[in-house]
Amino acid sequence: MIKFPFSAPAIQVQQPMGPFYVTVLPAELLLDTCFSDKLRATRANGDAYELSGNQRAIDTDRLNAIGSYISRGDAAFPNSLILAANYRNEDGFIEEDAELRWSITDTNGTPLITIPSPKQLASIVDGQHRLFGFTRASAARLDMSLVCSVYFDLPRPFQAQLFATINSTQKRVDRSLTYELFGYNIVEEDAPYWSPDKLAVFMARKLNMQVDSPINGRITISPENEFIPDNRDAEGWHVSMAAIVDGFIRLISSNPIKDSNALFDRKRKVRSELRDLRKDGSPLRELYLDNNDDLIFTIVRNYLGACRILFWQNPRPDSFITRTVGIQALLDVLRLLAPKILESRDASVDFMRSQLQNASGLDFTLDRFNASGSGRIEIKRAILTAIGIAVRT
Repeated sequence: MIKFPFSAPAIQVQQPMGPFYVTVLPAELLLDTCFSDKLRATRANGDAYELSGNQRAIDTDRLNAIGSYISRGDAAFPNSLILAANYRNEDGFIEEDAELRWSITDTNGTPLITIPSPKQLASIVDGQHRLFGFTRASAARLDMSLVCSVYFDLPRPFQAQLFATINSTQKRVDRSLTYELFGYNIVEEDAPYWSPDKLAVFMARKLNMQVDSPINGRITISPENEFIPDNRDAEGWHVSMAAIVDGFIRLISSNPIKDSNALFDRKRKVRSELRDLRKDGSPLRELYLDNNDDLIFTIVRNYLGACRILFWQNPRPDSFITRTVGIQALLDVLRLLAPKILESRDASVDFMRSQLQNASGLDFTLDRFNASGSGRIEIKRAILTAIGIAVRT
């Protein structure tokens, strides 16, 4: 049995899409902590595992063949599994609990990956047959080491992009099929078919590219707890794609996984049909269901524009308002401010600024505003109190 927390040395690899970490992990640990969008392994008795979930993406004959190969005396898997750590399969959001998150730390100049618990928080981007083949192999093989390439906080659409690229450029696999396994199409869909996370990524990319955007060039695909020390000055601050995408999604969906599964069911649905399938109290949900993406984008963009004026103009380098927790807290505030924006029918920067003005003098360098989940809550609480919105306990 694997003992947690489990740590392993890693090598950081920098590439245009973002950094990832190459490490070596035992098959048993990976079966305990990993899942695919279609399948997961659960312990049965002792060293035995059972597979559960939607089996449409799994080739049973291939699993049995791989299991037989693993049991052989000459078994070898020199190529790596690709994992996306800290991704919750239940609701489609990034795990924020520091006690559960996979982390990367500096140990005498060497990155060290730590996995604190057996909770399944790593999505298998590529290699699910290789891993789940161990459920059909000799139990003696569970301690076999496997090479893994680990991305931290990689949003689901980027997992799909990576999977599709690997399996359509290196193997003869249909690109549309590879995207559909994750709930996405490689071809550009009409907007009414967009899932909440696809719309969120679209908006994040647009805001990152627009020259006059309040967060132009500030969004990166990188872990929240980077191995490289954060020594950026105020002008050079950046925020992870995961933090932005999650914040945007929460405005339009409380469970993007359920929404994606419903949209990509046997009969393709448009997003307006989600209204009859489940209730969702997200503040901009009706705009999403009505395909009013322009207004959603305007609200988000102008809100961030007000934040730039009030909080990001000349922040001190040690201010947490330009860190991940600060940006997350500001997006949390937007969720609670959104009903007032809709009621006023005013989505201008001036209106947003007037609503946030009383929080502009807060000092976000104080110790209680720290780089943790509790720090995010404290920042949100301080802003809400200053602008006169009731703080939820």
